[in-house]
This record gives sequence, C-alpha cells and structure tokens, in this order.
Amino acid sequence: MTFNSSFLLSLVTFAYFGSALAYLCLLIFKKDFFGLFASWLTMVTAAAHTLAIIWRWIESYQIGIGRAPFTNLYESLIFFAWTIAGLYLILEYLYKNRTIGAFVLPLAFLAMAYAGLQPKEIQPLVPALKSNWLIAHVVTCFLGYAGFALAAGLAVMYLIRRSETRQGRNQSGFFSHLPDKSVLDNLIYQTIVIGFLLLTAGIITGAVWAHSAWGSYWSWDPKETWSLITWLVYAAVLHARMVRGWMGRRIAVMALVGFGCVLFTYFGVNLLLAGLHSYAR
Repeated sequence: MTFNSSFLLSLVTFAYFGSALAYLCLLIFKKDFFGLFASWLTMVTAAAHTLAIIWRWIESYQIGIGRAPFTNLYESLIFFAWTIAGLYLILEYLYKNRTIGAFVLPLAFLAMAYAGLQPKEIQPLVPALKSNWLIAHVVTCFLGYAGFALAAGLAVMYLIRRSETRQGRNQSGFFSHLPDKSVLDNLIYQTIVIGFLLLTAGIITGAVWAHSAWGSYWSWDPKETWSLITWLVYAAVLHARMVRGWMGRRIAVMALVGFGCVLFTYFGVNLLLAGLHSYAR
C-alpha cells in the first residue's frame, strides 16, 4: 500500500474513533486517565490531520494540478472533521471539561468515516472553482458548520443534563460529570454566535465568488437557498435569545433543528437536488 495523504487520513479516521471511545470511557468510568489520554490522542490526531491536508495540497502540485484540497465531497468532509476537532480542542482548553468530547468527537469520526467511502483521486478544478475566493469561502463556511456541530453536541448534553436533574440524579447519575445546565446553555449560545458570524462571512464570500464565476451574486441555486434557510434558522435562534429571552430547552432544541438544516445543506442538496454546486459531490 502506498503511503500518501489518503493513507494517513485513513489512520486519522481510526485515531478519531479511539479519541471518541476514550472520551466515552471517561463518561462511563469517571476516571481522569481516560480524559487525559483522549485529550492527548485528539491533539496528536489533529496535528496528523493538519499534516495530511497540507500533504494532499502538495500532492496536487506534484501532479501538475495545484489547488487547495477543499473542492469535492471527500476533501470537504476531511476539512469539516478538521474544523470540528480544532474548535473542540479550543473549547476543551478554555473550559477544562473533557466530557464534551464524548458528544463532539464522534462527529469528527463520522465525517472522516464517510469521507473514506468517497473517491480519493485528486481531480482538476472545474472552471467555476478557479477563483481566489475559494479558500475564503470554504474555510469560513466550514468553520461555521463546525461551530453549529459543537452547539448540537452541547444541546444533546443539555437535554441529558436536564433530564437527569428532573429525575433527581444530578449528583449520582450516569451523566453526573457533565457541566451544569447554565454552563451548557451559555456554551450553546456562544458556539451558535461563532457559527452564525462565520456562516455569514461564508455566504458573503460565496456571493462575491458567484458574481465572478456566473455573473450574479445570487441565483437561488438549491445550495444557496438552503444556506439562506440555515442562516435564517440560526438568526431566529439568536433573535429568540436576545429579544425574547429564550434559554435552556428551547434554545437546545433549536440548535438541533439548525444543525439538521446544516446537514441537509451539506449532504441533502448534493444528493437530492441538482444545481450549480453539483461539483461538490
């Protein structure tokens, strides 16, 4: 077997599975060893993941194509997993709670596992993608998606913590190591804000890119339409929070609904609806 970026990314996939499993063991056995091991494994894996993305970029130049590795479904999934892991490590560093990893790292693993099922050849760019706006658009969109992924994981944690508290198992239950509801509620809001700002930047850079590629800032392509729907859902979440004072369960549920829109924008549009973004398959 040739040792190249795709092979390294396959190893990264298994490593993320190991990290997710270690975080789950922390949740089950409540032993700090599992959390420490999971953190170090995630950091090493994320570093290897970064190296693999750079390596694939170099490989594209070596075969005379020379492009950023973000332009098809395989590469975008790889980058999506990388943004999830990177934002999670920042969150873990800031809040010193490793149980969050049990709800976030599985998303990185699943993205990598699905990527492994896709064609891995490095293909030349289609004309519409040959733009300096490519990197700015993709990076901002996927960092926004990663923020929403973290918010969804935190929302699941909040709903579990709420259920544990209502059943009187706040201190002794299976999920007793989860952060307090108030902490989780605040984290959901913060990660949604980050995701919303980055998605906004992604939509703006995409509009500029569309104008240079197709002569129109907005064409109501299915991907554009669903990106707008996703943006409006999260705008409604922030409006409900800041103006209506919504907190807790309502915001958690809306975070999950919003992430469902993200997944449909990313996967459903590519698989079910034809449009200008069909090249992302």
